[in-house]
Amino acid sequence: MPPSRPFVDSEGSIDITQVLDEARTLASLVGLVVAASLVPLVLVLVGGVIPGLGVLFVALAYIVLVIGGGIVLMYVIARGMQLSVK
Repeated sequence: MPPSRPFVDSEGSIDITQVLDEARTLASLVGLVVAASLVPLVLVLVGGVIPGLGVLFVALAYIVLVIGGGIVLMYVIARGMQLSVK
């Protein structure tokens, strides 16, 4: 029996429930990264920090986005490998 392909059911059509489950998980991970990066940006926009520190807070937000993007990419690769073995 040939191995099953990810996101394809036994009849050969796209398994919408599996696609939506994976999309929800990925969207929640991306949302978490965006929410974490918004915290320093909101502090800068509200004006609750010293103007000189505003640049550091913006840099911190960008660093969080870059690291979070890397984590999301690693998750996608690892999950793809898991699904290919199933």
